[in-house]
Amino acid sequence: MNSEKVKQMLDSFYMAKRILDLLPQLPQGVLPSYIRYLEAIIELEQQNKKVKISDVSDYLNLPRPGVTRTIHTMEEKGFLKKIAAKHDGRITYITVTSKGQYIFEKFNQEYFSDLAKSLDFLNEKDIDCTIKTINEFYKVMKERGRK
Repeated sequence: MNSEKVKQMLDSFYMAKRILDLLPQLPQGVLPSYIRYLEAIIELEQQNKKVKISDVSDYLNLPRPGVTRTIHTMEEKGFLKKIAAKHDGRITYITVTSKGQYIFEKFNQEYFSDLAKSLDFLNEKDIDCTIKTINEFYKVMKERGRK
């Protein structure tokens, strides 16, 4: 790949960031990351998992300290609840509260369902290619950052 293509890709990532800035206004005190965390926890629970912070960290491919802080804040706001394991009090599980479920469903079902209809013209193979390319680019950049 030549350097001009790399620059074009980075420009497209900047546009992707700007797209995220156009997401609808969330209720006061709710960050867009909370929606992603709620989705991750709900998906893990649907797999019949008792969800721990490490599961969320692994699922979202995010560092554990940041996930711990975000989950703590979400618990304080009433979106999540921590439950100590009966067999070992050192293990803590997290679950989505009804308040968290409401926020997730409102945002996820109303907004994303409507947006999906507006994007019907996009080819699914192109979408999959875009997702794969961004993920691969991220891996390369992450590795380069460690050097």
